Amino acid sequence: MPKLDLDAIPQTNATGYPAPFDAEVQGRWYRRLAPVAGLTRMGASHVTLEPGAYSSQRHWHRLEDELLVMLDGEAVLIEDEGETVIRPGDVLAWAAGVENGHRLHNRTDQPCIFVAISAGDDDDSGEYPDIDMVFDAEGYARKDGTRYPTKRLP
Repeated sequence: MPKLDLDAIPQTNATGYPAPFDAEVQGRWYRRLAPVAGLTRMGASHVTLEPGAYSSQRHWHRLEDELLVMLDGEAVLIEDEGETVIRPGDVLAWAAGVENGHRLHNRTDQPCIFVAISAGDDDDSGEYPDIDMVFDAEGYARKDGTRYPTKRLP
């Protein structure tokens, strides 16, 4: 049956971000949907952002497309061009290789819920324009190439 039982999928707020970059995403709780559904060519997560939480550090991908569908609540999209309020039914898309750092911030007093979908190359890499961090298939590094001791989570 293609309908997933969300309550049966483990939820976590784990992150591979090194300190201090991990603090802003502690209120991000997610369920990985693709592995449970047997999907191998795309990633998909059901995400809840608690009040005050960020979805990620502001980032962009070289080899991975991203799509986000807001299901419930409200968040602010923060990109190079500025800020945009996102509400239920809104759909966001970022093409691979477009150097437009993005993330969501829940500035309300209620959780917001969205589905994030990604597809692309396993050798993906990208940058975090606001902080001293880049990523690749091996994990995280400073912009001078010095590696952080943490790994990206699948």
